[in-house]
Amino acid sequence: MIDLEDFSEIINWENFFKHSDTFKNNTPFKFVNIEEFFKRPFYEKLYETYPKFDETWSQSTEFNKSQFVRGFGKNNYGEYAAPGEDPKLSPEWNKLYRYFHTDEFVENFAKFSGVPVNKMKTFRFTLYRKGGFQLPHIHNEGPSTLIVFFYFSKGWEKGDPGGTYVASEEDESKIIFETQNLDNTMSMLQDGPLSAHGARYITKDVERRALQIYFEVYSEKEGWSRSGFKEQKANIQI
Repeated sequence: MIDLEDFSEIINWENFFKHSDTFKNNTPFKFVNIEEFFKRPFYEKLYETYPKFDETWSQSTEFNKSQFVRGFGKNNYGEYAAPGEDPKLSPEWNKLYRYFHTDEFVENFAKFSGVPVNKMKTFRFTLYRKGGFQLPHIHNEGPSTLIVFFYFSKGWEKGDPGGTYVASEEDESKIIFETQNLDNTMSMLQDGPLSAHGARYITKDVERRALQIYFEVYSEKEGWSRSGFKEQKANIQI
């Protein structure tokens, strides 16, 4: 069945593909940071209707992180993000969710990255407030996973923690790059044995609003290429 819905208002693909070589050539692992990922009018609608923090959010208080998460519709944030609708979210968020499941969306990320992903696995809203953080960690569960963050926070002050950083080791003193502009910015990294990342401890009374998705390889016979997540020990500076 061909999907005839028009998604042309959502993403600035021309701007996106300009950063493909940067992603592929970054070391010690592949990562990229792209500003103005969404077309601005559509982004503003997503920003204005980003889900408000309430009892539907779950809090993660493990030793290695403090964050709030929310899934989509009936899909738990840790489960496969199957197609569907979320009546509590705006038409724009539902349209975006539908687009994320299309061949066009997934194939563009595979082409951009050179990673043969073929399906979106995880879709979750992630919210950091005062006291929020995530220790530097490495998943390292295979070369066929892309981890993507989309940010929806305006007025973020330069130098403030909250944006996802990448590091050469599981240590905050080894940060290579940290996202500073959280207004319509996308960050992406490829999973692997060196792909350390995290979020520094937030000391101000702010909200870092983001969306996180995973792309992976999926087959009916073998299932998903990434089976789980193994926590890593790490060092953090507060």
